[in-house]
Order: sequence, then structure tokens, then C-alpha cells
Amino acid sequence: MQWKTHGERQVYTDPWVRLSLVDVQQPDGRRLDYSVVRLRHLAVAAVVNDRREVLMMWRHRFITDTWAWELPMGLVEDGETPAQAAAREVLEETGWRPGPLRPLIYAEPANGITDAQHHVFRADTATRVGPPTERNESDRIEWIPLSRIRSMIDHRDIVSSASLVGLLHLLLDQTTG
Repeated sequence: MQWKTHGERQVYTDPWVRLSLVDVQQPDGRRLDYSVVRLRHLAVAAVVNDRREVLMMWRHRFITDTWAWELPMGLVEDGETPAQAAAREVLEETGWRPGPLRPLIYAEPANGITDAQHHVFRADTATRVGPPTERNESDRIEWIPLSRIRSMIDHRDIVSSASLVGLLHLLLDQTTG
């Protein structure tokens, strides 16, 4: 059953988000204005070293007032591929330059309300370049053993959906491959 769209109008826009009302017709024939949040795409990097540790950042998210561990991530800029954005974000946020990135998993975290796309990549090497150039992102940067990730998720030390999707895929890779 497919919904049909008959138009869209923007209600609010800024460099990070657009709120639109979409004129939709549901399969039963009813028409209504449906609120849609349009977001820029997100690039995420799971950088794993040869000791089976993943590069993570301890950070505060003011919106939910929570502290938690996250993978490096950020918005894809105009003219940038998601892989280029992921590499840039790792370097800016952690001071580590990731080795070759390969797609790990793609997700649409809340596709009933937003068109957000999360592109998660994996790198199996990284080179320390220096301190992070983006100083507003995290309090700590650490290599966390993959063997601790499940427990950290269970204890809500990792709550970001983009991080969870990437880390759970890493854990699946570790158990099946």
C-alpha cells in the first residue's frame, strides 16, 4: 500500500533542518498534511585497530542531557561524498586519520518522520596525526575493546542510533566472520 504525495511546502528551514508539510493521500483515500523533517545526510566511521578496539568519543548531548560514547560522525557537506565526510570527521574530531574506508551499513533511522540517511563506514587502520581540531565534540577519545561494546550498550553507555547501528554491525561481523 503506497501513499501518494500531492505537494509539499516548507514551514521552516535553516542550514541543518527543514520542516515541511506534505500533502499526502493514504491508501484509504484520506488526504492530510503530514509533517516531515528533512535532514542533511550523516556520515559515521567505525575505525577498528589490530587489537580489536574501536575509536570512540565520550561526549555530552545537550538535547537529551546525556553523556555517552559515540563513533565519530558528522554531516555530509555540499560537494562531499559520505566516505569523504566520514574521513574528515574522524580526523577533525579525534586527530586520527582513518585508513581506507569501506561501506559498513546504511540506515534510515526514523523514516516515518524524517528523510535522514546514515552512511556508516569501517576503517581497519588509522594514523595519529595530532590533537583534534574540532574542540567542541568530546571530552575524551579512546580505543574501546570490541569485547566491551555489548556491555556498554546494555548499560546505556552507548545510545546514539548511528553509533549503535555501526557497532552492532561490527559485533555481528566479529561473531560471523
